[in-house]
Amino acid sequence: MLELDAVNAGYGRAQVLRDLSLKVEAGEILCLLGRNGAGKTTTMQAIMGLLPLMSGRVVLDGAEVSRLPPHEVPRHGIGYIPQGRRLFSGLTVAQNLEIGLRVRGSGKDVLEEVLDLFPRLRERMDQKAQTLSGGEQQMLATARALCLRPKALLLDEPTEGLQPSMIEAIRQVIVKMRAAGVAILLVEQRVDAVLSVADRVAFIENGRNGEVMPAEALRQDHSIVDRYVGV
Repeated sequence: MLELDAVNAGYGRAQVLRDLSLKVEAGEILCLLGRNGAGKTTTMQAIMGLLPLMSGRVVLDGAEVSRLPPHEVPRHGIGYIPQGRRLFSGLTVAQNLEIGLRVRGSGKDVLEEVLDLFPRLRERMDQKAQTLSGGEQQMLATARALCLRPKALLLDEPTEGLQPSMIEAIRQVIVKMRAAGVAILLVEQRVDAVLSVADRVAFIENGRNGEVMPAEALRQDHSIVDRYVGV
């Protein structure tokens, strides 16, 4: 389980998150929804230690990862797929995946499992990341995170700019990770795409907790989304 306990964080003196608390169970997809600037990406960065906490805790399976330096957080089992992917563009697909494998000492068996999820990458192992299509780059960013054998997976706008077939491919992998017991925190602007896979939805407003509810409630009453997100 991934848990944020009364987290306060921001950029310098500019506080963004205010006593934010969230829980993502193993084998659950929790979608974090809110307007632009509400603090969604800041939440992801705070979990990964990329922003120092002013107070509060981030806990993974009982261990307080917020005490760790940022480079140690992935080693404890949190995979992060940031908005914009942030691949090593001059390296090949194989080299990008090797970096993911090294984080937690994963072997070839893990690589094969990941490539089975993304067979298109198997065909492009010697190709540089910068030459891939946008959808293929998103696949590579996701695959690299999965090479960690994550207990928790953070995805920030994973379908941004992708065509429908690529969106569906990413969505299928997310569902498979849930079935494998991974705790998944998902930030996504495509609300309808999110609601088709999410178990629960947590709203964030000005860095603070909004309502948390089953995704089924939003599928039945879309006006709730309109009220919080304004779309």
